[in-house]
Amino acid sequence: MTLDPPAVGALLGLPASALAGHVVDLADVVPALADLPERLAGCRTWPQRRALVERSLLAGPARHGERDNASELRAMLAALARTARVDEAARRLGCSRRHLSSRVRAECGVTPKEYQRLVRFETARRRLAAVGTAGAGLADVAAASGFADQAHLSREWRAMSGYTPTEWLRAEGPSAR
Repeated sequence: MTLDPPAVGALLGLPASALAGHVVDLADVVPALADLPERLAGCRTWPQRRALVERSLLAGPARHGERDNASELRAMLAALARTARVDEAARRLGCSRRHLSSRVRAECGVTPKEYQRLVRFETARRRLAAVGTAGAGLADVAAASGFADQAHLSREWRAMSGYTPTEWLRAEGPSAR
């Protein structure tokens, strides 16, 4: 399950930046979910566990409501995901680069450029997992994911995951399961 930064605010009641770079106990972040590990232990199947987690998380918006600025943040993140340059995203949004940078950093805990890097990586990861080892055209995945070329994809992949894309496919891709 992947949560985007605005969803973190609605589900957990705090900005994603509050959790960036930290490993925290669930009870410290959301005291209402302190008993979730014990309730999960009582579930007999994975579908029961997944349903319990989904129900527990979806109760978050009722507890916290959506943050006032969630729609603005979603627009900013969407603009960053669709553009290669932060300046271009700010221009499309009609705001300054400084405003965009301070909002993204305050809400997500990363700079806009780092966010774009994460989006490219996640896009490539999804595409690579979908094609698997059989049809992994790394140059095609790189181009479709916003990387300059296959070498750029491979450098970024190693920096972010510790593996080359091919090594990742063998270790963690669909065929590894």
